[in-house]
Amino acid sequence: MLWTTASRSGVGGVITLLWLGLAPALVSAPANRPNLVFILTDNHGAWTLGCYGNKEIRSPNIDRLAAEGLLFTQAYCNNSVCSPSRASFLTGLIPSQHGVHCYIPNAAQIGPKAYSTIREFRTLPKILAEAGYTCGLSGKWHLGDNLHPQEGFTYWFTKAGGHTTTFYNDDMIWQGKIYREPKYTTDAITDHAVEFLEQNRARPFFLYLAYNGPYGLGKVVNEEHRNRHTAYYADKNMDSFPREKVNPWLRENRFAVNNVKAMRSYAAAVSGVDDGVRRVMDALRRLGLETNTLVVFSADQGLNAGHGGYWGMGDHSRPINTHEATVRIPLIFTQPGRIAGGKTLDFMVSNHDFLPTVLEWLGLNDKMPASPPLPGKSFAAALRSQDMPWDNTIYHEFENTRMIRTPNWKLTIRHPYGPDELYDMEHDPGESENLIHVAEYSARQRELRTKLNQFFAKYVDPKYDRWKGGATKGSDILKEQ
Repeated sequence: MLWTTASRSGVGGVITLLWLGLAPALVSAPANRPNLVFILTDNHGAWTLGCYGNKEIRSPNIDRLAAEGLLFTQAYCNNSVCSPSRASFLTGLIPSQHGVHCYIPNAAQIGPKAYSTIREFRTLPKILAEAGYTCGLSGKWHLGDNLHPQEGFTYWFTKAGGHTTTFYNDDMIWQGKIYREPKYTTDAITDHAVEFLEQNRARPFFLYLAYNGPYGLGKVVNEEHRNRHTAYYADKNMDSFPREKVNPWLRENRFAVNNVKAMRSYAAAVSGVDDGVRRVMDALRRLGLETNTLVVFSADQGLNAGHGGYWGMGDHSRPINTHEATVRIPLIFTQPGRIAGGKTLDFMVSNHDFLPTVLEWLGLNDKMPASPPLPGKSFAAALRSQDMPWDNTIYHEFENTRMIRTPNWKLTIRHPYGPDELYDMEHDPGESENLIHVAEYSARQRELRTKLNQFFAKYVDPKYDRWKGGATKGSDILKEQ
């Protein structure tokens, strides 16, 4: 199948991808190797952003990235919790390959048993450091041994823990020491990002800007953000958040469903991150780095915030859910003069496509990891406005739960006892009618199940195969009930 881009008229518009023949490239591949700024947010649904159609939550700076770059309307995470998804972004592997199936427990983050859970792999920062890039992290790591710089990073400002328990007086790590950060954590992360850019303006760099926000989970969803947006949202109805009955599968965050205070808090956190994006982009322009820097904006996973009666990610329900709002993520690529602006891509991509795409864009194809085999594919040709063949299929896994998603169908299998789900996503995008036991769709179910099993049979590492008793480097949430 060949895909090509379609233009957008203004921020927030979505135009279906056109199915056309081959077209000439609008821009050529970079002659000089660009810098890379990868902005990754936490628990951030694409549905919250103006460039994805939200008219209520303020995100003008992220929207500007989309207006000046390339927006993917159908980007997905291959696991809907932070540590596994981040491991996939940095390794190009699925959880059944890198072994991080859920969030990393505290013992692996700080203390005598701490270790990097992806240390045995060829990761993006390792590859870029070997290619001469200076690599800096500002923000959340949550992949182990937080106290020490990992995977080729030399600039290292991070959280002492993993998940967010507060946005103020958080325990942070700087220069190998844990300290209490009095500032709004989102702003402190931005401060260090700007400092890194200023320090490394004269050399190739990779900035991994991993925000702690918006993170609308647990007690922090009731925490008031002392940023400039809280007053703005104080009287808003928050109509972009669904009002639905609490789903009986929902285990955590039940208090947040239909809770306007939680909605306003989350919106303020989204807008706080957007302010940080403005400061970072302003710094790139001020330092004359904008045209030679690829900026990628994404999230580790989405967030159900009332969608389907859920609040949270897949792990906040039992059974684990694969609802669309939690597996869909924002994804924007921008580099002025190299990536044509105002474009939308509607084909389906995964976070494990990120590493091969970035390496090709940076001219480092020869550094592509060969083992374990990468399940993802590079879509760098699409960034050059070129058509390319693409298998429009998404695969997702979380503990005992695996999902296959095509443009029109979603099948979720929970091994070994179910319950399983089949949805016609074309006619039932809200996933309200489970067709798994409807005889009319049994052939479709078999087809999807076969394709799902073939994918995992090809790529899974047996020692991390959860369907066959394999291990996990993260928490085993199914045994924590």
